[in-house]
Amino acid sequence: MSELEVVDRWEGGISWTLAEEVDRMHRTSHAVETEAGVWVIDPVDAPGLDEELASLGEVAGVTLLLDRHKRDTAAVAERHGVPVSLPETLAGVADELDCETTVYSRALPETEFLTITVVDNRLWHEVALYDRESGTLIVPEAVGTVDFFTTDAERLGVHPALRLFPPRSALRNVSPDRILVGHGPGVFDDADEALRVALARSRRSAPKYYAGLLLTPLR
Repeated sequence: MSELEVVDRWEGGISWTLAEEVDRMHRTSHAVETEAGVWVIDPVDAPGLDEELASLGEVAGVTLLLDRHKRDTAAVAERHGVPVSLPETLAGVADELDCETTVYSRALPETEFLTITVVDNRLWHEVALYDRESGTLIVPEAVGTVDFFTTDAERLGVHPALRLFPPRSALRNVSPDRILVGHGPGVFDDADEALRVALARSRRSAPKYYAGLLLTPLR
């Protein structure tokens, strides 16, 4: 199993990926401290993960925010004796998980993280979490920081499949101090501005983005 690589650490949480993925797919997972305990979000598993989680506190729950991000969610949840909690938009994913599941709607259970439906159609079900008090926004797929999401002028970019129709209405009422994403390190400096720029320029910068994607050699 690949080694765990912590890519962000702040007072109240960590984000990690697998060391072998740092410069490639970079599937990023998160653990955040709440009054209810530690919530683990879209986890990939790796040796040393349980020790990192224990340093934050007791695991209160595990959730996934994108129907395609099943990752190691079931394994991590079972190891910590908790069900996988699914936002209502993702309730149908329960049949694809070999573990106990529960469903929540307006907020992550016993926390201040409110749910935001980012994409909900036949092919794509995605929910973000936003805690206004801590300023933490967690977006699993619609925006990201790895090269696959961004142009050379962007710190945060909209997913290529959403560039022409970015989720502006879903995310217009949030003002985050930090943005945690499902692919890449988080944005901790001027996060609100980074989000505004990404959403506002998504369509305008699409030709440049797609041209760069075509010219990027496959690895």
